[in-house]
Amino acid sequence: MIHVLMIEDDGELAQILTEYLARFNITVTNYESPELGLSALPLKPYDLVILDLSLPELDGLEVCRMITEKHDLPIIISSARSDITDKIACLQMGADDYLPKPYDPRELAARIQTVLRRYRRENSDEEKENGPFELDEDGLSIHFEGEPLNLTRAEYGILAYLIKNRGRAISREELIHNVDAINDESGTKSIDVIVGRLRQKFENDPKHPSYLLPIRGVGYKLVTG
Repeated sequence: MIHVLMIEDDGELAQILTEYLARFNITVTNYESPELGLSALPLKPYDLVILDLSLPELDGLEVCRMITEKHDLPIIISSARSDITDKIACLQMGADDYLPKPYDPRELAARIQTVLRRYRRENSDEEKENGPFELDEDGLSIHFEGEPLNLTRAEYGILAYLIKNRGRAISREELIHNVDAINDESGTKSIDVIVGRLRQKFENDPKHPSYLLPIRGVGYKLVTG
């Protein structure tokens, strides 16, 4: 079953789409109010968002921006607005597809399936690249081999930065300047102390690390596979 959250203020169109998509094992929860739709997103797991642009209360472009900032979900724009600048703006914000109204519901069903296949494939590739590490930036947590790591803010910040820059040598100075939980006045030795604590939490042999490697004269590199 595919679960879709739709924000569409045309109730009649929403009902037509909901009934049609149900034939493809796609269940749709529609909100005519963008504020209600945004509030509902964190309450249950959705696979995809269908978003109209001409909405009451908030412009759809702003809604698109708010979704992409807080949620890692594919978005299909469903809009009668034909201005190319709207389409470009949505795609630049992170929307995955733009379907101009009017359209045949069969095309929407096909695009949902296509977008989800691409999204799941990309996520699968990312999981392989991350190896045993799973980074959840929304929840400020990191799992190693499926188990949550008990991290301080500084430990989380350093490890998250290394995961996002996996395979690249990162200097201690770069970590100091890019991890919010570390004061800019902290000495590079404090980075070494934190890295040492991190190794204790996931390396089999912290003195001979397999993942968090030292780079002589530079800093550290995270190797995930």
